[in-house]
Amino acid sequence: MATTPSNMLALGTKAPYFELENPLTENLENLEELKGKKGTLVVFMSNHCPFVHHVIDKLVELHEDYQEQGIQVIGINANDMEQSPEDSPEKMLDFIKERNITFPYLYDESQAIAKAYQAACTPDFYLFDDKMDLIYRGQMDESRPGNHKEVTGEDLIIAFENLLAEQPQEEFQIPSIGCGIKWK
Repeated sequence: MATTPSNMLALGTKAPYFELENPLTENLENLEELKGKKGTLVVFMSNHCPFVHHVIDKLVELHEDYQEQGIQVIGINANDMEQSPEDSPEKMLDFIKERNITFPYLYDESQAIAKAYQAACTPDFYLFDDKMDLIYRGQMDESRPGNHKEVTGEDLIIAFENLLAEQPQEEFQIPSIGCGIKWK
């Protein structure tokens, strides 16, 4: 399984604005409407990537745990469906239902948003504060498919808790690793 690390967008970067299709609602949804009161986790993900499959249940659980505290999760699929038909908007609907995804999962058909975030892999995580400044980018935890480490969400939980407690983030942030985005 080929792996690609995240590019580690510079901390402090303002969240690039987006307005993308939500296949579930068939509406365009934008960052301003979806963002969380205290923070927003933007996750580039896909339907078929084993790295996403490995963490998706924990990601859904984290969303359910932290949404009430003001942190919103937004998933974005930017894979080219010509190369990766299993990542089409129709297949996104199946994935949402199969995995009980409760956060918005949007489709970036043009890939412009993935490029604006310098996304490289799925999953690729970006946590922004209430001012939409990037405060964390990196791995969810140290678990990977096949490494026999439990999926805990530890790195994201620490970032969420630091945000909520208004404490500084960890200085050393480890890149996420996953399937490379399928570029056009």
